[in-house]
Amino acid sequence: MIRSLFAASAVLLAVAGCGGTPREPAAPEVPAGASDSFTPGAALPGNRPTETAIDVPSNLDDLVASANANAGSIPNGPDRQVLGADASWPQCPRGMGIPQKQSKGAPMPTDAAEFVVLGLTNGPSFTPNPCLADQLAWVRERDLMVGAYAVVSWPTDAQLAKVGKKGPYDGATRLGALRNAGYQAALFTIATMREAGLRTPAVWIDVEPVPDFDWSADLAANAAVVEGTARGYRDAGLRIGYYSVKSLWQRVVGDLRVNAPEWRAAGQTSLTAALDRCSEDWSFGGGRAVLAQWVEDDRDRNVTCPGHGGRLGEWFVRP
Repeated sequence: MIRSLFAASAVLLAVAGCGGTPREPAAPEVPAGASDSFTPGAALPGNRPTETAIDVPSNLDDLVASANANAGSIPNGPDRQVLGADASWPQCPRGMGIPQKQSKGAPMPTDAAEFVVLGLTNGPSFTPNPCLADQLAWVRERDLMVGAYAVVSWPTDAQLAKVGKKGPYDGATRLGALRNAGYQAALFTIATMREAGLRTPAVWIDVEPVPDFDWSADLAANAAVVEGTARGYRDAGLRIGYYSVKSLWQRVVGDLRVNAPEWRAAGQTSLTAALDRCSEDWSFGGGRAVLAQWVEDDRDRNVTCPGHGGRLGEWFVRP
């Protein structure tokens, strides 16, 4: 997610997230009580070029049935403040992934986390997290709740040529082709998730600038990609929400209003600052806040927003 640097009032501000950073971080110290490692096995292949596409699911009915089977597997209960974390390709053992997004061996969540949101992509769309299956095994070993998120990015020319006419939109038009590219990116990610054995009722769509895979200057065209991605997940029976912050959301899609659940980042701050992001003032797409995130000890930490700590089955399962 967002851990890039961006300008705000001429001040560079580090924002939280799991999608990686353009600079190599120093090896973090692991605090006492941290659970920071796992043994990599034969997970999804790394170094898969971004132009390569795997076969996407052809039978959406099967995906809908799978999503419905996992929805609500965690029963509702009294509202409470639940702490969690997220992890993705930066937490893979060093050197995995596509050349532009090599994994860093960053620490896994601490024992304070009750849930983990796993990243499905290796940065941009059409690239899988190279150790997703092993991270899922790490979550299972600790009997944690698990959710999923995926970065969406601007398609390459090769990707657009390959999938621009495949999907529910009119691929003969520019915006239709871009929506189809987003749609196919969602199906690619679902296939990645299923291959790793991860079945959740929902996917968070991470909308932010992606270093080395820049969005276009056309905000309406960018929004078309995001809209197609959202439909792909929904057609597969998955609930969706969006992860971003207002400044980066507007940089990518302008004032697009999606009125969907939101996961909001507070940067390298604190639990208190993250909880403040749950207020309506921090909405970026017109939706309600479900999760808030902050960075501490080189880890992306999360907390449920008020009113959602008793409804974890909407977003998580116990794998």
